Amino acid sequence: MPDPMAPPPLDPMAPPPLDPMAPPPLDVDVLVVGAGLSGVDVACRLSMRCPGTAWAVLEARDAVGGTWDLFRYPGIRSDSDMYTLGFPFRPWRGPTSIASGEQIRQYVDETAHAYGVTARIHHGHRVERLEWSSDDARWTVTARTSEGLVRHRARLVYLATGYFAYDRGHVVDFPGREDFAGVVVHPQHWPQGMPVAGRRVVVIGSGATAVTLLPALVDAGAAHVTMLQRSPGYVTAVPSRDVVADGLRRMLPDAVAHRVVRGKNVVLSTAGYQFLRRYPLAGRRLLRRRALRSLPEGYAVDTHFAPKYDPWDQRLCVAADGDLFDVLSDGRAEVLTDTVERFERDGIRLASGEHLPADVVVTATGLRIEVAGGAEVVVDGELVDLSRRYVYKGVMVSGVPNLAMAVGYTNASWTLRADLSARWSCSLVRFMDRHGYTVATPRYDEADPGDRPVLDLTSGYVQRAAHLLPRQGRRRPWRVVQSYLYDLAVMRLGRIDDGRLELRRHA
Repeated sequence: MPDPMAPPPLDPMAPPPLDPMAPPPLDVDVLVVGAGLSGVDVACRLSMRCPGTAWAVLEARDAVGGTWDLFRYPGIRSDSDMYTLGFPFRPWRGPTSIASGEQIRQYVDETAHAYGVTARIHHGHRVERLEWSSDDARWTVTARTSEGLVRHRARLVYLATGYFAYDRGHVVDFPGREDFAGVVVHPQHWPQGMPVAGRRVVVIGSGATAVTLLPALVDAGAAHVTMLQRSPGYVTAVPSRDVVADGLRRMLPDAVAHRVVRGKNVVLSTAGYQFLRRYPLAGRRLLRRRALRSLPEGYAVDTHFAPKYDPWDQRLCVAADGDLFDVLSDGRAEVLTDTVERFERDGIRLASGEHLPADVVVTATGLRIEVAGGAEVVVDGELVDLSRRYVYKGVMVSGVPNLAMAVGYTNASWTLRADLSARWSCSLVRFMDRHGYTVATPRYDEADPGDRPVLDLTSGYVQRAAHLLPRQGRRRPWRVVQSYLYDLAVMRLGRIDDGRLELRRHA
């Protein structure tokens, strides 16, 4: 017989107990999770477009900036131009179009101050659980702080958490790693002040991080730098300065010049993407010719810079002012296309049999994708599997009430799509207030469902997490179209009450 004095069994769906020393809870209309580019963007939009709405921002870290505060590896910079990566309502005034990580972090922080966002950010709040109650028409948001757990309440939650885990990146368990006598470091957690001068450095990877690190490590005085890639990727040289922007800023007010350059860059990037996707063979030849012109005669371009996949099956990597090609051309760095057989005491043994000497190995092996910042999502006591839900207009999730999120483009600046999501979410809040609605729930009713993840790339970090990501359907509003101009028209001209969004008033 069960012991009548024993405590009742724990309910796995019950929220964890609170700590009496935790900070006081919030009760607001909109709660934004994350204070990076997307979080500051939607917070600024709320301050501008929803003046009567009570809102606040929860941020797990102790600083604003998100990705741009987390990543501190040498040479960290944007791979999109700042006229589209920056906020449309606050002109980018930096000297270069391709900006450093520190410049971007300062820009985000200054924007938060300028629009009154900083005062509403609650740092040190890591959100672990989101619970929706239909009885209350409210979210209960459980956050962990240094003083304990606290539960906030909100009508609507906006997830500006990005798409990757901040605590650790994707780490490959290479054989023999424990035998290596040197330093192994992941770019996501670069030790500040780590010396590289005079040391032999091997960067494992071929993505944007590796392409950025190679010339930066050379400039830092490394004796030699090798980019070791399992397979090649597309790399293209892009000027770090926008000469059109420089000219327009001398003639026009900042705001006007910013809009013109932003529009110009959107049109050019869209046209370039469409050309490469529609004519992949011509695109391959074009990118190959550009690499040939950037490298010495006889360089093995087909081995190291001619992938088997088509352009934009994965993101194109940007070499600002061709800096990667410069250090490869003068011999200060090299690219090897091979695989790791095992680590050895003084380097890496490759599958080809070659020994690659190293004092420092940088594992630029990718990100670890995380949905909703790793938080559990519960609706009326039922744990929601987001990978079985469909995205609505790239902002909401089917069957989940009053939950919005920021998802950027894979083929253009993240902020372009994030800002559209922020503006649409503000329109939703205003529409609901104006008509007395309290609950908005997308209802997926397609007879022929799609099965593609919301991030539709063949990149390793996406494929590894495809089973975690929400899905997209075959037709709008359930399909995520990689076109800013298309989305701009649909989201600005489309109706909130389009028949796919169930709107109701709470009794």
